[in-house]
Amino acid sequence: MQVKIVEYGFSENYARYYVTYKVTDLNAETLSKLKDRLKDPVKIVCNDLYLTTYFEEEYYPFKSEDSQKNPEDFVAREEIEMLAYIIDLLEG
Repeated sequence: MQVKIVEYGFSENYARYYVTYKVTDLNAETLSKLKDRLKDPVKIVCNDLYLTTYFEEEYYPFKSEDSQKNPEDFVAREEIEMLAYIIDLLEG
């Protein structure tokens, strides 16, 4: 299983910050479990799961000064954190 951030920013429609993750290398059983267990909006395209998480401004990971200086580090950290979260969901 791999997790990559494909988009992040501010949604005018929802007036909130968001991060969209693409989760790949999933089998049908895992896709089904995640679709049932994830609370955030998900979309499945060609066996890849797209998960969008919305944040209040103070919790948005890409709002800080540090994230602006080293965006690659923050993207990698968020991908690792989401991977850990998904693994935890699947084990539960």
